[in-house]
Amino acid sequence: QTARRGSLSSLKEVDRSSESLRVLDSVRDLSLDSIRALGSGMSSDFDQAPCIKLGGLEDYVDNIMRSRRLIFIACGTSYHACLAARQLVEELTCVPVTLELASDLLDRQAPLFRDDTCVFVSQSGETADTLNALKYAKHKGALCLGITNTVGSSISRETDCGVHVNAGVEIGVASTKAYTCQILVIVMIALKLSEDSISKMPRRQEIMRDLLNLPSMMKKVLEKESLIKELAKELASENSLLAFGRGYNYATAMELALKVKELSYMHSEGILAGELKHGPLALIDETMPAVVVATRDSLREKMWSTIQQLLARKGRLILLVSKDDADMCDHFSANKSLRIIKVDTICDCLQPILNIVPFQLLSYHLTILRGFNVDQPRNLAKSVTVE
Repeated sequence: QTARRGSLSSLKEVDRSSESLRVLDSVRDLSLDSIRALGSGMSSDFDQAPCIKLGGLEDYVDNIMRSRRLIFIACGTSYHACLAARQLVEELTCVPVTLELASDLLDRQAPLFRDDTCVFVSQSGETADTLNALKYAKHKGALCLGITNTVGSSISRETDCGVHVNAGVEIGVASTKAYTCQILVIVMIALKLSEDSISKMPRRQEIMRDLLNLPSMMKKVLEKESLIKELAKELASENSLLAFGRGYNYATAMELALKVKELSYMHSEGILAGELKHGPLALIDETMPAVVVATRDSLREKMWSTIQQLLARKGRLILLVSKDDADMCDHFSANKSLRIIKVDTICDCLQPILNIVPFQLLSYHLTILRGFNVDQPRNLAKSVTVE
């Protein structure tokens, strides 16, 4: 049993070590002309501005932009990827965006209309609830767009248009590189849909510049594995772990909690930091470990306040902060009871891709230390093909 578990674990190591390369593969959907323009400085001529090439969407961009709503429909980790990218899609397209868990959409028989665009996100492309939601949306006449990691899957065949994630085959049941690449693909879709907007061009250029730096930044995060392993040793005997995030990083907290619970079988809960005083604060004391995602973005001050409130209740905190945020690093480094993980700063909409990597490593090492199978957690399947 030990030998078998070790073999599977080594396969998972190969899988996650290639994560930054898979992100690079997805980034390659930027045209070569775009890369040259980004590297040499942007031209002020709008006609020479960089663009995103997504062949599966080219004929449908106008229809999507005329939609009443963009509705992202997914399950599990794929839902969290949609949650991480929702804010940017709203910002760049100015179209209302809603998120739906596929099973809940079907349970409610939620109203869909012909001028809605439904985006179905699934790693396997065979998820039963997502497929049933797709059939429901087609019956209602909505435009259906697929985002899947599997060429020739049911979702890729039955949707009107879509994008292949290009994350490569995932070995383990728990999704890791597919999650980061799904976020990336949704970001690129938002960039594609907004390419005719002159007012959005500076923001788009900022994002595309940082897209090219993303793979190298992810490699730097993966180099912090020894620090993450020591942290896992401290947490291995715990029964619960809380995770707090806000804005783009609410999805990071949710995905961290899901990975910890499905792999290490430790109770874990992702919490929106803005809801702290509406119940979760009662759980905080010196015995409760909590992760706070507080990298530099527009909500930094609010996350600083969250940390202070948790410390006032003697919380055992693990902070994820930006390496270049000297004020936060210096202020909290003086507290020896805190554990601090530092990552590079990138464009706010891409930061969740960097931020989740330390916690994927954490869930991996927690699982090994607790003696469980990393690649095949109990009661779970890679592709959920039944309701």
